[in-house]
Amino acid sequence: MPTLRVGIKWRGSAADAPVAAPRSTTASTTIAGVPERTFAKFTFFKLDPAWQRRDPEARAEDKREFLAACEDFAQDRALRAYSTVGTRGDTDLLLLSQSPTLEDIHTFHVVLAQSGLAKWMTTPHSYLAMTKRSPYSEAEARPEICTSERRYLFVYPFEKKREWYRLPADERQRIMSDHIEVGRRYPEIAINTAYSFGLDDQEFVVSFEADDPGQFLDLVQELRGTESSSYTHRDTPIFTCVSTSVARALDALDGAATARSAPALA
Repeated sequence: MPTLRVGIKWRGSAADAPVAAPRSTTASTTIAGVPERTFAKFTFFKLDPAWQRRDPEARAEDKREFLAACEDFAQDRALRAYSTVGTRGDTDLLLLSQSPTLEDIHTFHVVLAQSGLAKWMTTPHSYLAMTKRSPYSEAEARPEICTSERRYLFVYPFEKKREWYRLPADERQRIMSDHIEVGRRYPEIAINTAYSFGLDDQEFVVSFEADDPGQFLDLVQELRGTESSSYTHRDTPIFTCVSTSVARALDALDGAATARSAPALA
């Protein structure tokens, strides 16, 4: 699919224009080189219903501009789109953008805000996190999260009670080992944990990829009975998201195709 570059321009002076960070080719700063840590930004958008009453051609142009910004970012960085139309009342769209450099995330959202569609949107929820190695697992830190082709993504911010961090390390390991064992009983569900300490209000952003929402419901219900659950301080709001392309997620906003070579809703 060719990159579509339509109508996305920085509207300040040249001196004020955002400049992306220099692209290094070292393993520590590129996804291709498997970085030690990667930033993950979960951005939820809510559309002003008045946008749906705009002329169809104006709506199509708004979506093309938004799509062009997404495709430009996704040329060499990870970008996933999810629709929340019909699953949440306060959001319509989730973009999960990932990059080894925070400047990439910043510049992407600055450019995205210049699109016609973004001017009709608010951001009711936004979560910034990083990948890192879990202290309770032997697995290495992931260069990217949410990489499967499963149909649904379930996302929520997560915080533990301060009492948790005062427990001895071996006690926390014992409790988390039981917690992890429950998750292993649901191999069809992929679990992603990103860390937000000092970066955002929450401590973690937890996201689960699944094809069957019923299995995720059963997993969460079973986890409620674990010892680790008693140390949970916050695990809401919870977002049920439908995995899709950016074009299809945009078309779900008004039911009209983005005017590409074929209807995105077909």
